Amino acid sequence: MLDKHAIFEKHGWLLSIAILVTVSIGGIIEIAPLFYLESTIEKVEGMRPYSPLELAGRNVYVREGCYLCHSQQIRPLRDEVERYGHYSLAAESMYDHPFQWGSKRTGPDLARVGGKYSDAWHLQHLIDPRSVVPESVMPPYGFLERNTIDLDRLALDLKANRAVGVPYTDEMIEKAASDASTQTDPFSADYDAFLARYPKAQIRDFDGNEGAITEMDALIAYLQVLGTMVDFEKYQPEENYR
Repeated sequence: MLDKHAIFEKHGWLLSIAILVTVSIGGIIEIAPLFYLESTIEKVEGMRPYSPLELAGRNVYVREGCYLCHSQQIRPLRDEVERYGHYSLAAESMYDHPFQWGSKRTGPDLARVGGKYSDAWHLQHLIDPRSVVPESVMPPYGFLERNTIDLDRLALDLKANRAVGVPYTDEMIEKAASDASTQTDPFSADYDAFLARYPKAQIRDFDGNEGAITEMDALIAYLQVLGTMVDFEKYQPEENYR
């Protein structure tokens, strides 16, 4: 039987059909369970969609290619857990399109960077990386301070994400621009309503420039929320996911 492979090697069309059949079988085996399993992602308390400002920061993060040097995926290995914190859960990326897992670590993994450093540290690090990390090879991103956020486009970002399954409500989309303003103003009249829509969201002026909502505000807001939604001191995996 092993010498029959010569038939496929001599007939390209037959080899193509065999490859198509093999790939189709493998694809069906992988995809079919998705149609009858209730969920392939564990439901974890605390997870929510990004606020409009956090989402804008994530867009900046993706646009500037930060994922090329920083992963957001802590493996369940002792050395990684001891360095970065609790291993990453699939649920933490359930609202990421595209996800930022990665494997390249020119810089450290950022899955748990939220709250690890102050806003001032992030600001200085983004303006002049080597002023706080002398061995850094990261380029400077000071120009983000000069780029203001187009608040009118935030609703479109939320709509685009809702189209791929992120559960943004009509109210969230309608208030996208005002919610971004609220998140940078701790004295906003909409403070409580904003927190009801986005629990655990951090509300403050992130870049120290009260006169404008900038891409620097957005990026720092995004970095500061990473790894903070789930309370890992209380987290217990569901039985089906052990």
